[in-house]
Amino acid sequence: MNEKSTDTRIHCEYSQLVKLQSQARSFSLLPNLKSGTALSGRHSSIFRGRGLNFEELRHYQLGDDIRNLDWKVTMRTGKPHVRSYTEEKDRNFIICVDQRSSMYFSSVETMKSVVAAELAALTAWRILQDSDRVGFVISSSEKMHWLTPKRSQGDLLHRLQLLSSINQSLDVDSKDVDDVGFSQFVTLLGRLKLKEATIIILSDWHGVTPDEITHLKHLQKHNDVLGVLISDPFESNFPSQSSSWVVGDGAFQINLSDAKKFDLANKGLTDYQDLKKEQLIQLMAAKGLPLIEADTSGHHIEQLKRAIGGRR
Repeated sequence: MNEKSTDTRIHCEYSQLVKLQSQARSFSLLPNLKSGTALSGRHSSIFRGRGLNFEELRHYQLGDDIRNLDWKVTMRTGKPHVRSYTEEKDRNFIICVDQRSSMYFSSVETMKSVVAAELAALTAWRILQDSDRVGFVISSSEKMHWLTPKRSQGDLLHRLQLLSSINQSLDVDSKDVDDVGFSQFVTLLGRLKLKEATIIILSDWHGVTPDEITHLKHLQKHNDVLGVLISDPFESNFPSQSSSWVVGDGAFQINLSDAKKFDLANKGLTDYQDLKKEQLIQLMAAKGLPLIEADTSGHHIEQLKRAIGGRR
């Protein structure tokens, strides 16, 4: 694939997303976390891991595990019956990557959109190495892309090409259409009727509302939903004012020309960011998981690995 030369802090390159495969073995999404890691506790892993599928109900045979006895059927028929199970061979992982216009921002080192894309690629390579299926929901500034879970390196490479292309299409003139708001994103996940899936959401969570968090909590009942909050220091607090600030979102501007306006704007930023964090903490609490955070400092790979007990 011929791609234009880019500053990898501003736009991600397809080749870089592919190279992240080499770092995927330095952490794990399966149940082998050591005690003392951020996600240890009553859960042995971030996610529930592979489970068991019910196969059949049959008569007890010598050597069967008595823990699998179905007592209701045994009492009703007068003969011992056991429930047999087969181990799930793989799991479906859905990686949700936010590439809306709000993600095209950084005041430090790396654009939030690049952080999300690289963490998505790293996680996808880890999932594939565990022989599980990985799908994507990619929200661009123009549309939602739903890519069904596959267990194939070729499919993943095509998806990383698409992700890179969407990332490189972002610029200062990007403006989101109405169909890519957070409510549409949550609605799409609901329509998929996912069960026993692991959903990883990489986003700045711009525009999320309490109603959408409630919908995700319902989704959390039958799936594992892991939220990763990607943020920039400017989104919580402007640095000390040395001159007038003019802040805009491409459509509106505000001139912070005096200390009162500056302090009011700073309070608004802090309150909004704290509200997002609190909502996400509540969402993660349903499974006893912490909120994972990554920032634009350029250390997002290490931040993710550290959060899930991997090696740096």
